[in-house]
Amino acid sequence: MTQAVLEVSSPSSSLPAPADGGSAATASPILERARQQALSDGLAYAGSVTPQEAWQLFQSGEAQLVDVRSAEERKFVGQVPESRHVAWMTGLSLSRNPRFVKELENKAGKDEVVLLLCRSGKRSAAAAEAATKGGFKQVFNILEGFEGDLDEQQRRGSFNGWRHGGLPWIQD
Repeated sequence: MTQAVLEVSSPSSSLPAPADGGSAATASPILERARQQALSDGLAYAGSVTPQEAWQLFQSGEAQLVDVRSAEERKFVGQVPESRHVAWMTGLSLSRNPRFVKELENKAGKDEVVLLLCRSGKRSAAAAEAATKGGFKQVFNILEGFEGDLDEQQRRGSFNGWRHGGLPWIQD
């Protein structure tokens, strides 16, 4: 199998704090809108962002992007370049990973802005809730996921999601 290669610039590792002494996360209108919507919707985590917003936040260094799909999904379906990986569910039966929060701690700090990506935005929402319960303060779900929602014919990838949006991705 050939490997698709897409040139992307590396997300910056850190941003300077805003002049007012606040955190970089509070300065983002994307994150503030997501937080307000989460409050309105009663979400148990910081909020949700679109794939395009997630890429903007990741590319600017304002957030870490963590893919919560299985290693097999990443390998055979594709992945976001330079994203981190912590599986929310593992094995053939996709059982919940009991070490998820601990593994996430090894990939991102509890005070960092963390964006979680799965296939359609469902598992990443559950993972965001678990991470928040585990002490992460700024965990956001990426709506639509990597492959997007099902269409009328029960297929993914035809009208939304990371790949459909033309955002950077690679495949083994």
